[in-house]
Amino acid sequence: MDAHEVNRVRAKLALFVADVFASVPRKDQRAKSDCYLRGLMMDGRRKSIQAMAARLPDGNEQNLQQFVNQSTWDPVPVGRRIAERMVPLIGPDAWAVDDVSFPKDGKMSVAVAHQYCGALGKQANCQVAVSVHAVTDAASCPLQWRLFVPEEWQGDVERLFTTGIPEEIGHREKWRLALDILDELAGWGLVPPVVVADAGYGQNADFRDGLEHRGIGYVVAIRSDATIHPHDAEPVALPWSGNGRKPQPRYRAKPLAVAALAAGHGWHAFTEVTWREGSRGPMRSRFLALRVRPAGVRARRLAQAAATAREGSWDGVLPEVTLLVEWPEEAEAPTDYWLSSLPAGTPLSELVRLAKIRWRIEHDYRELKHGLGLDHFEGRSWAGWHHHVTLVTAAHAFLTEQRLAPKADTADSPSTRSSTPSRTC
Repeated sequence: MDAHEVNRVRAKLALFVADVFASVPRKDQRAKSDCYLRGLMMDGRRKSIQAMAARLPDGNEQNLQQFVNQSTWDPVPVGRRIAERMVPLIGPDAWAVDDVSFPKDGKMSVAVAHQYCGALGKQANCQVAVSVHAVTDAASCPLQWRLFVPEEWQGDVERLFTTGIPEEIGHREKWRLALDILDELAGWGLVPPVVVADAGYGQNADFRDGLEHRGIGYVVAIRSDATIHPHDAEPVALPWSGNGRKPQPRYRAKPLAVAALAAGHGWHAFTEVTWREGSRGPMRSRFLALRVRPAGVRARRLAQAAATAREGSWDGVLPEVTLLVEWPEEAEAPTDYWLSSLPAGTPLSELVRLAKIRWRIEHDYRELKHGLGLDHFEGRSWAGWHHHVTLVTAAHAFLTEQRLAPKADTADSPSTRSSTPSRTC
């Protein structure tokens, strides 16, 4: 947005800030949040505090630095109010779980470590945050964030103290952080229609079990080497001699890799499905849905624990889910795989639409990073990072509201066009 566009929406922004930042106790702090949001939305290559303060007519670098890095206002109720506004506005078809990385220099920025950096596509020094987004094909918005604290930070007293990480915060796997976010949102009265996620989460049997335990349906990607049993496979108990422990029912046939199972059905078993209109026309490919039972030691132990908790005994039967496979016309073999816990009668077109809806996350990250400066924060503290991310989320929510408002498709519609060349997130 240029200065003219920002001024044009000042009144609407003031109303938005008054509602979303109502939990912030001091009037001057709410005024700084308004100023910070305008700085994030205004055109400019960098969205660091120094750069934004220089562009804003009422920008004061020292005041903004104190507001973001030292002030004690709580970002949680602000994030809650954003989520409460955005979920009914967007009317999501799904909630998408993902994580995003922020390349960093040095080792003193909060939760930084040498780890896989999706922004660079390799191992690098970076921060990683887990996020949950409300998504449709037309709109989306992040609902909550968790900063991933690497295991190497455990016991590093100097860095924990310097960055101000609360004592109760420690290392938790990303899939656990995602479930934590879902639990927090549920505590706010917000429940997903279905959860979608990439293979980094979908491959994890504990994550899928956590969703099922919470009564949340899912459509999650898995790798081609994930193993399954056909849905009609039955566990068999070996004869018991009468001595020792009685053999438990087990699936005796070797599980199949999903790639082998899918390829074995042949290309002609796949059906063409169009899931949405893209910028270059209809997006379509060929898909197959099969009922299967996820295999693996962890899946079996989770199923046994769940059955035992319900009935006191286990018959060895693994839960049944749907395997969705994509085999593009130009490909020599299937390329992508998903597991879905949705009911068996769910139409193939609906499974495909949900499996593909994650594209909106890339739209969010691109706007959050290149348009709103999500990764431009130069502070090092836990509080500062969460303040900045909450403010960026608020700016994104405000712009999303303006786009979804009547007449939002006019030439003067607010935008966050990036002043830097687009690149893959």
